[in-house]
Amino acid sequence: MHLFIVLVLERYSPWAVFMSNYSAGDRRDSANHPPMPTQTFVATGQEEAEDYFDYHFDLPGSTPGTLTIEADALPPELVLIDYDDTQAIRLNLEKPYDCVPYLDTESVSWLDVQGLGSEVVLRQVGEIFGLHPLVLEDVVNVPQRPKVEQYEQQLLIIARMVTPKPSGKGFSSEQVSFILGKHYLLSVQEEPELDCFGPVRDRIRKHHGIIRQNGADYLAYTLLDAIIDGFFPVLEDYGELIEALEDEVVENPTRHTIEKIHDLRRELMALRRAIWPQRSAVNSLIRDTNELISPEVRVYLQDCYDHVIQVLDILETYRELASSLMDVYLSSVSNRMNEVMKLLTVISSIFIPLTFIAGVYGMNFNPQSSPWNMPELNAHYGYPLTLAAMGLVAIAMCVFFWRRGWFENFSAPK
Repeated sequence: MHLFIVLVLERYSPWAVFMSNYSAGDRRDSANHPPMPTQTFVATGQEEAEDYFDYHFDLPGSTPGTLTIEADALPPELVLIDYDDTQAIRLNLEKPYDCVPYLDTESVSWLDVQGLGSEVVLRQVGEIFGLHPLVLEDVVNVPQRPKVEQYEQQLLIIARMVTPKPSGKGFSSEQVSFILGKHYLLSVQEEPELDCFGPVRDRIRKHHGIIRQNGADYLAYTLLDAIIDGFFPVLEDYGELIEALEDEVVENPTRHTIEKIHDLRRELMALRRAIWPQRSAVNSLIRDTNELISPEVRVYLQDCYDHVIQVLDILETYRELASSLMDVYLSSVSNRMNEVMKLLTVISSIFIPLTFIAGVYGMNFNPQSSPWNMPELNAHYGYPLTLAAMGLVAIAMCVFFWRRGWFENFSAPK
């Protein structure tokens, strides 16, 4: 009986869960033991979450304008879209200098650089557009904090773009940099695969809306709005994940549930760090007086700012729900332990009088030496009568517990 109680407490007690995790961590930190292998899905989630929080920093004493190319960076692909109200063309360029003839026209020229794997190409792009070395450094050395900086005849806009992963778990994040000029827009992305600009390209190609009737500043607004709207599908996935975790926490919390909640909170915090600086960036585009952005476009940027606020509101709500999931998890585990203790208490209470009766008649007194030494031992039906008495006592106690309401809303732990 005691062994059964110990096993149940070890299985369902939150203290046992905490001590098992603590002991594992203590063994990993001990110098006398090698590092314990971590489960694959936990380690992968932690590594991805850590990547979300990375920001680029220069080595102490490095020269300003130094470009740092990642070893796994993809070679850049150059796509030029040149359009006006009458026509639009799209070209895949072999080298950056092929875009020079289109930059001197009155039409809007959008050069999209997809990939950061060639320092030669990137420096050629910087030379063609007359980029300041610090601007090129912010564009290439990713990730940078989203911001807006004004230069002579140019405007630098750095944003974070997020897209849901094909697996449906988590999101991918990359930096998108915009260089806005009078008649051109230069965009630089980390990877060609992660892109939410497809609808904008279709609007240019099909002449939908008013995008081809406006200048490069309206194009910059449209792309920035597409980046911010890209947060909503990601948030929708996290909303479904939170609903699933709520059901899991209430119905069947396990040791992996708390790990899922921890990863969820970290990823939501990473999303907040991605969108919060963009709020300030969009606000500066609205408030600052820059000739590159027309008053008409500032009105549209105000709508973009409203979308940022909406994303932040949803994020704050999800973060509060994720934080409350931890409390619900602890309450659910504690409630399950109470159910276990309630079951054990009922079983123990029923068996205590039965154990007393069996113990009394197991003392082996000799009834021949004295009439008071258990005369029931010589009874012809003593054994079945004793079993019947024990059964009646157990039934009577069950009825008593039922009348007291102990069995109401009682569910045995699974």
